[in-house]
Amino acid sequence: MSFQSEKKLVSAFHAALDSAKEHEVQFVMSQFCASDLVWHGFQPFNQINGVEQVALQFWQPLKSRITNLQNRIDIMFAGQNSLSDDADIWVVSMGNLMGLFDQPWLDIRPTGKLAFLRYCAFYKIVEQRIVETAMYFDIPHLMVQAGQNPFPPQTAAHLLQPGPRTHDGLLFSEQPVEEGKKTMAVINAMIADLGQWDSGFSLEDELARSWHDDMIWWGPEGIGATYTIERYSKQHSGPFRASFKDRTKTKHVCRLAEGHYGGFFGWPNFTAVPTGGFMGMPATGKASEFRVIDIYRRAGDKLAENWIFIDLLHFWKGQGVDILARTTGIETPCG
Repeated sequence: MSFQSEKKLVSAFHAALDSAKEHEVQFVMSQFCASDLVWHGFQPFNQINGVEQVALQFWQPLKSRITNLQNRIDIMFAGQNSLSDDADIWVVSMGNLMGLFDQPWLDIRPTGKLAFLRYCAFYKIVEQRIVETAMYFDIPHLMVQAGQNPFPPQTAAHLLQPGPRTHDGLLFSEQPVEEGKKTMAVINAMIADLGQWDSGFSLEDELARSWHDDMIWWGPEGIGATYTIERYSKQHSGPFRASFKDRTKTKHVCRLAEGHYGGFFGWPNFTAVPTGGFMGMPATGKASEFRVIDIYRRAGDKLAENWIFIDLLHFWKGQGVDILARTTGIETPCG
C-alpha cells in the first residue's frame, strides 16, 4: 500500500494550521478533519470530541498565547496499523511547536521569548479526512522553560530533544515495504522482551538483543534523555522498573512502521503501582495509568534512537498529586 496521499493531507493540514489566525482555526480544521473528530491529548485536555471543541479548547488558546506558532517537524512517516484487522492508515508527525510565549497558557507564566512545546501526533485517515488524533506534548518541559520546574532532579538529562542523528526522518517519499517490515519486527521483538520486566536476561543483556550499544533514549522532562545501553539501564530503565510493581500487559491502540521509523501509542499503554522512589515520590499502593508515545529509528537490525512522550501530569493526577496546581496554583480537572 502507498501512504503518499495521507502524508500529503497531514502536511497540508500542518501548513494551514501554521498560517491560520486564531479565529480561523475551526474553519481550517473542518477542511481536513471529520466533524466528529476524536482527539486524545495529555492532561489537562484528555479526550476531546468534535472539531469545534478541539479548536476551542486546545488550538485557539495555544495560538493566542504562544504567538507566531510554527510546527517544526523532525519525523514524519505513515503506515497501516499492525494491530487492526481493518486497513487503518495512520500518519505520524513529531517535532516542536515553536513560538513566542507572550501570554499565560495553563497558568504557566509567559516569558516573552522563544518557547518550544515538544509533541508527537498520530493521525488516523479515512477517505482523506482525519478522524482520530493522539497528540501528546511535553507540558513540563514548557514549564521549565518558563522557570517553573515542577519536578525534583531527574535521573537523566533533559535538553532540547533533537530529531534523528541521521537527519532522514521526513519520509515524504514512498519507502521500500521490506524496510518497514524489518523495523516493525525489531519493535515487536523489543516489546516481547519487555513483557512483564522479566525476560530471563540481565537488563543490559535484554536491551542488547534489540538495541545498539550507543542507543539514545530521548525521554520527557522529569526523567530526561540518556545515552548508551549502560547509562540507560542505570539512569532510567533500572530505576523505573525498581520503582513499580504489578505492571499490566502493554496495550497499544496503534503500532506501525515505515522505512527505518516506527512507533506506537496507547490510551493508556499500561498501569503500574509505585513502590517508592519514582521521581522522588513515596509509594502509594495505588495503580495509575501511563499514556505513552514511543517513536523509534532502526539502524541495521537494531534500534538506535527512541523518542518518548509520557503524560506525567496524568500519572501523578492519578496518584492524587496535581502537578499543575502545585506549580501554578490553579487546580486542573480530572481526566
